Amino acid sequence: MPINVNLLKEIAEVAGAPGHEQRVREIVIREVTPLVDDVKIDNMGNVYAIKKGKAQKRVMVGAHMDEIGFIVTHIDDNGFVRFHTLGGFDPKTHTAQRVIIHGKEDVIGVMGSKPIHVMSPEERAKVPKSTDYFIDLGMSKEAVEKIVTVGDPVTRDRGLIEMGDCVNCKSLDNRLAVFILIESLRALKDKEVPYDVYGVFTVQEEVGIRGANVAALEVNPDFGFGLDTTIAFDVPGAKPEEMVTKLGEGTAIKIMDSGTICDYRMVKYMENTANKYNIKNQKEILTAGGTDTSGIQRMTPGGSIAGAISIPTRHIHQSIEMAHKQDVRDSIDLLTNCLAELDLHDWSF
Repeated sequence: MPINVNLLKEIAEVAGAPGHEQRVREIVIREVTPLVDDVKIDNMGNVYAIKKGKAQKRVMVGAHMDEIGFIVTHIDDNGFVRFHTLGGFDPKTHTAQRVIIHGKEDVIGVMGSKPIHVMSPEERAKVPKSTDYFIDLGMSKEAVEKIVTVGDPVTRDRGLIEMGDCVNCKSLDNRLAVFILIESLRALKDKEVPYDVYGVFTVQEEVGIRGANVAALEVNPDFGFGLDTTIAFDVPGAKPEEMVTKLGEGTAIKIMDSGTICDYRMVKYMENTANKYNIKNQKEILTAGGTDTSGIQRMTPGGSIAGAISIPTRHIHQSIEMAHKQDVRDSIDLLTNCLAELDLHDWSF
């Protein structure tokens, strides 16, 4: 079954820097309200889409709404804007990018830096830092200050396109997961689930798993699923042991990342479910980088039986993130079936 690329495009392109997820949240609420029994929003802005189950256990699925972005820190006398990063950036990816400052209105800017023509040999050899860049709005200071103020969020300007069997856009991390969770809830709309499902669209993951920590304390889940992108380093020059995952090889079942060692029972359950429904899958071990899974697993008394579904993504944390449409479909199918059959597995140690 093909995926709804138009919905994914809308979700991926909308702005939502950490702490400023309101535009994403509006789409989420619009989409999930007809699909579940209740929708709630907490003080941080996490969205809880709740589908009641047959038994009084709870399962939490976390998909973060925020994207890596920037925040305005200074406007100089010539109208150039300085910024601080929100989330993990490789500074060289700032080069030649358009961005959007979300001030009193949205305004387009470009990431500028010192031209290579006037760099010294030492400067040319230097690894760039985020502080080497500024945002040029093409306006005077007076004009900029009518629209922009310190504290305004900034996001990258890059639309979603289809490329062969793939989609390409900024912010597939983690709008792919937002899309997958919505589509899984849609698939479960007219089906019974064994336990209460809390589909939680979280905030501020890119700056420290903040929303998921709060949400897990609220939900107190017995079972948990993180839902996030992961590295696909299946490109020229990559060694087999560096690849983590590959595009087109199916959804990824997380074994561990820097914040979580997934419960071996959940890993086995996910493998069994994938095999039962002929869902193509691969294992994921991510030695650097964490996800909402850590909050879901640990921020509840006694912990939860937690695992994660990961979506292989090339060029991650750049504005050209790429994912295979079949891997996205496989992720929807795996999550849907895992939520539907949790009561059929032996969860004993």
